[in-house]
Amino acid sequence: MEIRIRKASTQDAAAIARVHVNTWRTTYAGILPADFLAGLSYANSESNWSQALTADRPGESVFVAETDAGEIVGFANGAPERESDPLYRGEIYSIYLLAAYQRMGVGRRLFTALAQRLRQDGLESFLLWVLKDNLLARRFYESLGGTYLTEKTITIGETDLIEVSYGWRDIVDVTGEA
Repeated sequence: MEIRIRKASTQDAAAIARVHVNTWRTTYAGILPADFLAGLSYANSESNWSQALTADRPGESVFVAETDAGEIVGFANGAPERESDPLYRGEIYSIYLLAAYQRMGVGRRLFTALAQRLRQDGLESFLLWVLKDNLLARRFYESLGGTYLTEKTITIGETDLIEVSYGWRDIVDVTGEA
């Protein structure tokens, strides 16, 4: 099966929302309360993604992974770093991929496409945040050369969780493009 990575369009909002909700329910089972995950709404997520895909946010990019049958099975988004970090100028906000498409190189391709876009936008370094208990994602980012940076407490729903950050000082290390 061929998977294509492409820039997202406004018509992708519903499909991205479906992936977003479904991946949260599988990825965060056992990390977030079951009732919180069950309460996630496709409609709310689609509304959020519709706004994000039509908003004029300088430097923000969204990529999707699409099967040859036209089904979106993953997405990644990022932009300039949100907290004015002096070393890491870009940020990957999220990468989500349906479980059936993991461990096939698709996540790496989404990651690389977004890193290339950040570099094109003049951001030579970047970071991302991931839940500390999301060990599969943490191993993935470590395998891509991410350096552990720090951690902080966040609240999702009514649950306090620890997020850790990973950074890449030189995007060329990820993209291979000089």
